[in-house]
Amino acid sequence: MAKTRIIKKYPNRRLYDTEVSRYITLADLQQLVLDGVNFEVRDANSGKEITRNILLQIIADQESGGKPLFTTDVLMRFIRFYGESMQDAFSGYLERSLSLFDQQQQAFQEQMRTAMEMQGKPISTISEMTQRNLKIWQDMQNQFFRAAGLTVNEGAKRDEKKKA
Repeated sequence: MAKTRIIKKYPNRRLYDTEVSRYITLADLQQLVLDGVNFEVRDANSGKEITRNILLQIIADQESGGKPLFTTDVLMRFIRFYGESMQDAFSGYLERSLSLFDQQQQAFQEQMRTAMEMQGKPISTISEMTQRNLKIWQDMQNQFFRAAGLTVNEGAKRDEKKKA
């Protein structure tokens, strides 16, 4: 297991990377995330762990420029879940969704690499993968709706029975 890198945040808003013994920027932290480096940000005075706050700051910076990932509607929907009984279920759903999306991206890249190396049926391979991914995604959504006490669309249930 990789060692967690410690970043200290000083009152002057500067971030200090203890592993490389130098001050870094939010852009440097963003690159650490992209590189898959485990790190923890701590307040230099109190020692309190503040990684979430710094990651939210990076997201806010990204959202304010260029093409935002979250639309206003999506952000409003997120806010509506805070303090509600569904907050934990929604958080878990988002976490699983992002994890699944990441796994699917990796699998897709590997299958594309394999398909390019094969001279046979790359289109059918992609089609099969797409069908599997769609089924996994639908199952995950249905579990979320059931946990939320909502009923799954009856039409979707009929479609699933027809496919079986």
